[in-house]
Amino acid sequence: MRWAPTRGGIVGGTVARAGAAPGTMSGSDTAPFLSQADDTDDGPAPGTPGLPGSMGNPKSEDLEVPDREGLQRITGLSSGRSALIVAVLCYINLLNYMDRFTVAGVLPDIEQFFDIGDSSSGLIQTVFISSYMVLAPVFGYLGDRYNRKYLMCGGIAFWSLVTLGSSFIPRERFWLLLLTRGLVGVGEASYSTIAPTLIADLFVADQRSRMLSVFYFAIPVGSGLGYIAGSKVKDVAGDWHWALRVTPGLGVLAVLLLFLVVREPPRGAVERHSHSPPLSPTSWWEDLRALARNPSFILSSLGFTAVAFVTGSLALWAPAFLLRSRVVLGETPPCLPGDSCSSSDSLIFGLITCLTGVLGVGLGVEISRRLRRSNPRADPLVCAAGLLGSSPFLFLSLACARGSIVATYIFIFIGETLLSMNWAIVADILLYVVIPTRRSTAEAFQIVLSHLLGDAGSPYLIGLISDRLRQGWPPSFLSEFRALQFSLMLCAFMGALGGAAFLGAAIFIEGDRRRAQLHVQGLLREAGPADDRIVVPQRGRSTRVPVSSVLI
Repeated sequence: MRWAPTRGGIVGGTVARAGAAPGTMSGSDTAPFLSQADDTDDGPAPGTPGLPGSMGNPKSEDLEVPDREGLQRITGLSSGRSALIVAVLCYINLLNYMDRFTVAGVLPDIEQFFDIGDSSSGLIQTVFISSYMVLAPVFGYLGDRYNRKYLMCGGIAFWSLVTLGSSFIPRERFWLLLLTRGLVGVGEASYSTIAPTLIADLFVADQRSRMLSVFYFAIPVGSGLGYIAGSKVKDVAGDWHWALRVTPGLGVLAVLLLFLVVREPPRGAVERHSHSPPLSPTSWWEDLRALARNPSFILSSLGFTAVAFVTGSLALWAPAFLLRSRVVLGETPPCLPGDSCSSSDSLIFGLITCLTGVLGVGLGVEISRRLRRSNPRADPLVCAAGLLGSSPFLFLSLACARGSIVATYIFIFIGETLLSMNWAIVADILLYVVIPTRRSTAEAFQIVLSHLLGDAGSPYLIGLISDRLRQGWPPSFLSEFRALQFSLMLCAFMGALGGAAFLGAAIFIEGDRRRAQLHVQGLLREAGPADDRIVVPQRGRSTRVPVSSVLI
């Protein structure tokens, strides 16, 4: 991508040295650097930070960060009100994930009720994720251009109604359950692509990282509560349908809180200098081209795709796998047709997910914050360490399930803790390598990529592999356990691939972050065809001329 200054400096990718004679050039089209034209007041202000590496002075001081009073003046919101907005967004994020995994908490009962196999069960999550993935770019586009608060209110209200309706589907209409789970993706797409950008427009630097860690605590905690609510409500009511009727009522409260508490902050204002003009949205295709040329964003999204693949597979299949393990070990009776599946594994796995999520997110943010002082590549390196470290423990949890359920739980605990270190850090990476007017689109693009190659197909793929393996073995509870065990081992391999992607992101993270910062400050902008000009001294003053007129 080529870049040009708003007030002198970088132009179209080739820059003239101050005082150079007309017709002579220094630098190259592939390695531009900061420069200021001779005898002109049209250059960057003193103290302008440079680009890393060959694109500037890597020792330039950091961009200014507003204090608490400055943030209040820019956003028009007190620090208490901003924190309250984050609390509301966190509650809704928790509710979203709680609803998503309530189905996993009662999956054995759903299989018995609709008389379906593993591959059909995997479709429940796959249809939802596919819908969510397709709709995310739509809400990303809208979120970068229209009022984010009202978009979220409408989406969550629709999601609550559809979720409630899915609890009244008769047993001969399994296709209708798939349809309603697909429509639930409307509400989640309207929220997940937009909410992080609101937090980014309320806080900066370490404050933003802390608030994002609070926001992303809701993912593992909400997921765990989904398992717990699903299994416990089913036990109390004696009917799994009631498990799907809890979150819609809480969704009505979420809409009211959004409408009454949340206010729309100006996009990107907390990251601009006071004299910098507001950023204007560009076309959707231009946004996509810019994102595709941002290696840190692409590689971190690929790494997050591996996280989504693993978590999506475990989220749906771990309780069922643990139940089959107990059956093989003789610790619990098998789940027979017509009977309610009685097991504590959904509850235990839910508690583990809650606890490991809190530990993992907090641990990842704190380690990254401390390492940033000495290593600017800390964020992607911590993500890589989390994924690469989780893979062997997840493999051991599967390998030990035939011998000891306690050892399985211990290894799941360690593996999920390491896996959860990624959540808040990946979101922070996106927010500081992408400019504010593209963040909702970037969130949507990341959602599409991570779900398309991650958890949109992983639950179905795991179920499909399990069914195919069982076809070649004699029918038994042991063959059901072994088939699911072998298919879930794919998760360990995907985790290793994700770690490699984050290591790649670490190579580019410094340059991409600096370019985004300079763009927001009004010191740098993307160069179009009309900007393919350079500043040269002519007749005692600086003049902008086409590159082709001075290149030899």
